Amino acid sequence: MYFRGPAVGLTFCSLYLAFYFTNKYVLSVLKFTYPTLFQGWQTLVGGVFLHICWKLGWVEINCSSRADIVAWLPASAFFVGIIYAGSRALSRLTIPVFLTLHNASEVVTYVVQRIFLREQASYKRLSSVTLLLISAGCLPIHDQQFDADGYFWAVIHLVCSGCYKAFQKSQKSSLLSDIDQQYINYFFSVLFLAFASHPTGDLISALEFPFLYVHTFHSGCCASGIFGFLLMLLSLKLRSSPSPAFHLSWGFLAKVLTAVISLFVFEITLNVPLAICFLTCVLGEALLVYTEKMGG
Repeated sequence: MYFRGPAVGLTFCSLYLAFYFTNKYVLSVLKFTYPTLFQGWQTLVGGVFLHICWKLGWVEINCSSRADIVAWLPASAFFVGIIYAGSRALSRLTIPVFLTLHNASEVVTYVVQRIFLREQASYKRLSSVTLLLISAGCLPIHDQQFDADGYFWAVIHLVCSGCYKAFQKSQKSSLLSDIDQQYINYFFSVLFLAFASHPTGDLISALEFPFLYVHTFHSGCCASGIFGFLLMLLSLKLRSSPSPAFHLSWGFLAKVLTAVISLFVFEITLNVPLAICFLTCVLGEALLVYTEKMGG
């Protein structure tokens, strides 16, 4: 990517919105609820495109060390949990609810770093993760479109996401770059989801999907794969910034814009207590960004 500054961030926000809207359309409107196939397709597209970029010399991948690859496999397992559970949750929950629960993964990261990894996770983050936990915990009480299965998979998603972040932050001495890690994630996910598609029944059930031969379904799947790959590249570019808060700031803006615009695109029932939950989540993430910006 040769453009810099705000152009990268604004493009990231646009792709973030397009990715979530496309996924929501395929999962909830068309009701293609076969996550091993849908996520397997997305990771296959991402893996193929990333491999092509590597061969063309556009990115540098160095996965020659078997020990480093094996050491990263637990994180790849968490990655599969993130995308699988996330797909199932997003198919049943509204985008604002899903993103609010997704943000609670910071609570899991904080706990894992503090208790299980015995690392020095800053106490300054405690106020932000507390707000994120409160906002996520109050959602089921006020959600008039409450879906138990959706919340169950959202919890699995946020736990896997939090563990993945904690594991990633703990691998400070790893020789694997961010792009190396993502390449392994793609490869592992494609293999795992391909083998899981038959035992889960997704492979057989998908043959009866009513829109299987409809061009809007094909377009949605293609778009989701391409948007996901481009979003990953831009996310890694933002993370490469010297300031950790730079990536978090654009991620925060992307989530807020996606959640707000989704209110006018998809059918969502919103009441005052639910709006307060969303605002509490926004405040919590804003404090998280501020904490990172202040260096702690």
